Amino acid sequence: MDSLILFDYVTLRQIWWLLLGVLLIGFAIMDGADLGVAMLLPAVAKTDDERRVLYNVIGPVWEGNQVWLITAGGVVFAAWPLLYAVSFSGFYLAMMLLLVALIVRPVAIKYRSKIEDATWRRNWDRIWCASGFVSALVFGVAVGNVMLGVPFHFEPDTLRPVYEGGFLDLFHPFALLCGVLSILLMVMQGAVVLSWKTEGEIARLATRWARYAGLAVMVAFVAGGIYIASGVTGYVLDLSVLTGNEESNPLLSLKDVSVATGAWMLNYNTTPLTWLAPIVGLLGALLAVVLVGRGRGLAALFMASLSIAGVIFTFGFSTYPFLLPSSTQPHSSLTIFDASASHLSLWVMLLVASVFLPIIISYTSWVYRVMRGKVTPESINSAPHSY
Repeated sequence: MDSLILFDYVTLRQIWWLLLGVLLIGFAIMDGADLGVAMLLPAVAKTDDERRVLYNVIGPVWEGNQVWLITAGGVVFAAWPLLYAVSFSGFYLAMMLLLVALIVRPVAIKYRSKIEDATWRRNWDRIWCASGFVSALVFGVAVGNVMLGVPFHFEPDTLRPVYEGGFLDLFHPFALLCGVLSILLMVMQGAVVLSWKTEGEIARLATRWARYAGLAVMVAFVAGGIYIASGVTGYVLDLSVLTGNEESNPLLSLKDVSVATGAWMLNYNTTPLTWLAPIVGLLGALLAVVLVGRGRGLAALFMASLSIAGVIFTFGFSTYPFLLPSSTQPHSSLTIFDASASHLSLWVMLLVASVFLPIIISYTSWVYRVMRGKVTPESINSAPHSY
């Protein structure tokens, strides 16, 4: 069987690290736009028809966009089982909060227009808007806590993960800054989508919010970079004693992890090409601001999406090869070299992904092509199945 596997263990681990990043980017771009539209509801829609326009902008695509998150969760479970075990148990309350937000969102979308009652619809609007804020905030805070390090360790004999932190410990100032950046990125994405897909007052207000959010993204992103370089303790793995082909065991006797302020910047010093990620993150947001102001909605959407990809890759390049550092026992930190599934499992999953990922991309592209065009009060009032 080993002769049929074209990639060695270390290569497959790196491929799946990259694929996980791609799936997270896909979710942040696609479903992030839906969350951004929800957050913008009270800011750009004043009448009931205008609010219905926002629901119908994301109506044909939001269910498909969630596939990216579901797939990313499946990848964490199957490719990085130790990461799944530690993160989902350690962040239990935060995960429950996220789960509730993701559950009430489709309920609000489906039920909001079932009854023609102002109070009924207003309450569901609030729930939909809040679900966007909570989801975006939790995702960002989670990323911030990964960079800060998570208080966990493994019991030596059983490898049972033990989480030592509390729910309120997650809301460190840096983690909250990451949460704010996450909210701003999704608001920017949602606003650009609305400026592209709508007309009139909604498009005008959405354009204004896209510009505000894009500028705020750049400020928050730069502030986060300064914070990481000067105030956040990073982690360093001594790769010289590892081959990368060891069996997954987070307590490898050879693993040597050290901590130092500014350590998350080391990869940028050793591999200058990685600076492209933060540059794309900033430049994409800037160009999105410029293009959306000139009425170039689709081009602005492309640039906003590039900005999101740049920000996520910046996080990935900073923390590589760590998946989840331990702040209490750095030796227990999870890396791509000791937290993955078996060699054969990664190979079989890669074959499956090479078939189904193009299908997801093709289907998503087809849906957006079929549903192209502006969404207006007139179009939704004439469509019997609109929200």
